[in-house]
Amino acid sequence: MQIKLLAEGGEMKPGPSLSQKLGPVGIPINQVIQKVNDATMEFKGMKVPVEIEINPSTKEFSIKVFSPPVSGLLKKELGLESGSGDQKKIKSANASIEQIISVAKSKQANLLDKTLKSAVKSVLGSCVSLGIPVESKTPQEIQEEVDKGKYDAEISQEKTKTSSEKRKALDEFFFKIKAEQEKMLKLKQEAAVKAAEEKTEEGKTEGKEEPKAKAPEAKTGAKTATKPTAKPAGKK
Repeated sequence: MQIKLLAEGGEMKPGPSLSQKLGPVGIPINQVIQKVNDATMEFKGMKVPVEIEINPSTKEFSIKVFSPPVSGLLKKELGLESGSGDQKKIKSANASIEQIISVAKSKQANLLDKTLKSAVKSVLGSCVSLGIPVESKTPQEIQEEVDKGKYDAEISQEKTKTSSEKRKALDEFFFKIKAEQEKMLKLKQEAAVKAAEEKTEEGKTEGKEEPKAKAPEAKTGAKTATKPTAKPAGKK
């Protein structure tokens, strides 16, 4: 018997759905939840795919944890709540190659990549959709550099720690990008407000009725013909 679920990393709680599945086979739900939480503690704050394999006859069970999606791992690694809504114009963070290697190591077992180097390239692909520059360059540029062997030493040594000097330089670069983005967004908002105001004014103008022109008065120049008054007949 197999149960698949999406658990909150390290914080799974009892629920009716799981109770209905475990109850009939006599598996204590609290024991299962405890094992799931222990196994997913490193993914705290993230949704984690979990498979529970149960032997109904022996009442034994095992837990298999799959790592979260690459996008979720990247957001956790970089402290992001969400990715960029417009990756071409808005950048959400500036990652180091060491951070990319860290995510690649966490996800490699679930990726179709045979080497850590190819897993790094896969993670860089996810950086594109999230609007995340890497080493102050586009993810595509870093993929090309990975192909050329520029980061072979870091990948082979599985470096996952970013030096303070590099972190400072990456943050300074991103600070400039963020300032430009905020300026652009402000101008966009101001333009939207102005357009809305102009539209409102146009509506008010269209709503006003022009005064109706007075109908021309009928001319009375033509005289009405009157019959002459008959004179009284004179005496002969």
